[in-house]
Amino acid sequence: MSRFFPAPAECGRHTIFGTTSIRTFAGDHIQLSLVDVPAGGVIDWHSHPNEQTGMVTAGRLTFFIGDEERTLGPGDFYFIPGGVRHRVVAADGPAQALDVFYPIRDEYR
Repeated sequence: MSRFFPAPAECGRHTIFGTTSIRTFAGDHIQLSLVDVPAGGVIDWHSHPNEQTGMVTAGRLTFFIGDEERTLGPGDFYFIPGGVRHRVVAADGPAQALDVFYPIRDEYR
């Protein structure tokens, strides 16, 4: 086991909103979450106190953040302030995003 190079078994694995798989790992103050949204997948409306930022790494995702809507593709960034309602929909097939949370979401450890 290495603090600097976590093995897959040391990562959190969860299914959120019924069909979306996430793999997470946290340092002392920040947390990464690799999100795999299947074709037709929806991460329904929700909010959390954690600040969230990230980047789409594959496919296309439509983000609804506050009163704005935007479809993003690979390399596009997004930011969701803590407490702001948001929703994400796979636009036209499976997609992947890398989220960063601050502070750490304990339920995703």
